[in-house]
Amino acid sequence: MKTRLPRKRKVHLRIRVNGETHEVAFAPHKTLLEVLREDMGLTGTKHGCELGECGTCTVLIDGEPQLSCLVLGLECEGMDIITVEGLADGPQPHPLQQSFAELGAAQCGYCTPGILLASKALLDEDPNPPRDRIREALSGNLCRCTGYIKIYEAVELAARRLKDPKAEPSREILRGYEV
Repeated sequence: MKTRLPRKRKVHLRIRVNGETHEVAFAPHKTLLEVLREDMGLTGTKHGCELGECGTCTVLIDGEPQLSCLVLGLECEGMDIITVEGLADGPQPHPLQQSFAELGAAQCGYCTPGILLASKALLDEDPNPPRDRIREALSGNLCRCTGYIKIYEAVELAARRLKDPKAEPSREILRGYEV
């Protein structure tokens, strides 16, 4: 008769999410995506392919975009995690959130949280990225609804607004939105 080793049912960790430290108990096999959504109630991070191919679950871990479906929650102790819920400054949306809404850069919105976080990491690293750099930084984030142009324009507008909060969309962009 084989003896089974007792399985540890839950691990207890202190993780820092959106600037606050939380004590969380969860099954040791859970991904960070599952911990955020199921155990912490932060449902802005979306389930997508769960294979690391679509970018829908992108969060920032220590400032770097990471696919939360590929990271075990256990690995995150002592790390600083930012989800889409942590982008806004209280009631004030982040310039990325504002520009995405203003320019209609999201269609169904399912991929938007991951794109916003990948964009934030880019703008933190390069406050004035050229279009090619934006395209490269977002290449791991798939969107089925739009052609990406509005997304790139929203990132460019957010970059300008991080320097000048009163920056307006360029005339070329606005011309493209005329009906």
